[in-house]
Amino acid sequence: MNLDLEAARVAQEIIAETNKEIVPTKEGKKKPTKSEGENLITKALGVLQENGVYACMLFLYSRTSNSDKAVSEVIRNELITMTGLSGKEVATKDDAEAVLNYLTDNICNDLDSLLVTKQLWEQTLIYARYSAKARE
Repeated sequence: MNLDLEAARVAQEIIAETNKEIVPTKEGKKKPTKSEGENLITKALGVLQENGVYACMLFLYSRTSNSDKAVSEVIRNELITMTGLSGKEVATKDDAEAVLNYLTDNICNDLDSLLVTKQLWEQTLIYARYSAKARE
């Protein structure tokens, strides 16, 4: 399996889904701005690089503002789906506790899986960040 190709495909999917996302606001409904998406991707990448896979997912679940929440949901769902590429069953995406337990038990528990996942997520978020910049 070509992991770089998978990272590129998932990054494209993150950007495509983020562009489709509609967020309710006080003034009505709107799409998250491209800079909001880019900023959240950059922050998630920073957390991943500095603190690891578990912290990155925890960060994505902790976003609460409407636009951040919508974008973080897209990012985390795509990363969780990507994690399932190894053939392991992925937990329900909306259940933070189940996903974090899955990461702990199946990814963080095995150093090889942890390093591959971190590298794959990092490459994906880098591609997504540059894709977001290119679409501005």
